[in-house]
Amino acid sequence: MKIIVLAGGLSPERNVSLSSGTKVCRALRARGHEAALVDLWMGTEQSLEELVAAPLELSAISREAPDLEQVKASRQGKGDGQFGPHVLELCKQVDAVFLALHGACGEDGRLQAALDLLGIPYTGSGYLGSAIAMDKDVTKRVVAPLGVRTPKWTVHRVTEDNLQALTESTELPCVVKPVDSGSSIGVSIAHTREELRTALDQAAQLGGRTVLEQYIAGREIQVGVLEDQALPSIEIIPKVGFYDYANKYQPGAAEDICPAPISEKCERELREITLKVFRALGLAVYSRADFIVTEEEVPYFLEINTLPGMTPTSLVPQEAAVVGIGYEELCERILMASLAIRGK
Repeated sequence: MKIIVLAGGLSPERNVSLSSGTKVCRALRARGHEAALVDLWMGTEQSLEELVAAPLELSAISREAPDLEQVKASRQGKGDGQFGPHVLELCKQVDAVFLALHGACGEDGRLQAALDLLGIPYTGSGYLGSAIAMDKDVTKRVVAPLGVRTPKWTVHRVTEDNLQALTESTELPCVVKPVDSGSSIGVSIAHTREELRTALDQAAQLGGRTVLEQYIAGREIQVGVLEDQALPSIEIIPKVGFYDYANKYQPGAAEDICPAPISEKCERELREITLKVFRALGLAVYSRADFIVTEEEVPYFLEINTLPGMTPTSLVPQEAAVVGIGYEELCERILMASLAIRGK
């Protein structure tokens, strides 16, 4: 099959996406597909044939998120749309688009809706499930009434006008995070008023809606889904701090244990919750749910990701490997299952 792997884009998770896309493209080529890597934002002047033959270089992910203004200014040609030069033309020439994007530019349903309108098959969940899952507040509003335990939360658009009041009134400790970003970008844990003020200052600078979430002490455990089946849980133990952007993508920054060393009862409960959320949001093919599990093995659902990372340190590929699914097979299964649900 001819496949475009879409990566990059104009997102704080751009570098993570390019790493995922490069690895996915390599895997699909190894399975005999004519796969080409394309940067959603930058676009390309090359033909499909040239892109399929182009070498792939996997670069390390820096500890800091990219400067998006610099990325934005570096695109050739005019226009503020998310599609770079010739991206859509290339997508129309192939059998499917493998979405290796992360963050709002590719994971929030807008891209999925555009591809649906153009009749272009793509991987993963559809536009509505993607949009719901990207919004941490809406996700919690959907699943909490179903009995899914989640930390208490409030949502605010932090401004200079309410910053001081939020600093004084918010119960501590708490987690401060953007409502619609991933890779732990912009996430802070505040134990003191000073730390909270700093976190809220950052939230105000980001300019978006912000979740103030009850802090739950415990272990960070995540559960992937592949084709409506929960994969084994994986525990992440950062060597310093919490599982933030740097610890996610720097080799050796965190220890991953799969299956997680938890009781059978807890493992079963985590898988059941993961599938309940997956199905309630109408997701498809694959995902990854994030939890905090207390010392008493009480799980708290945090969020679910519809396009989980596929980088060398990502978690879903590690979970799949435990049940005998290698990386190349995983990529092809995601591709074929996605085509099947879209009638291709």
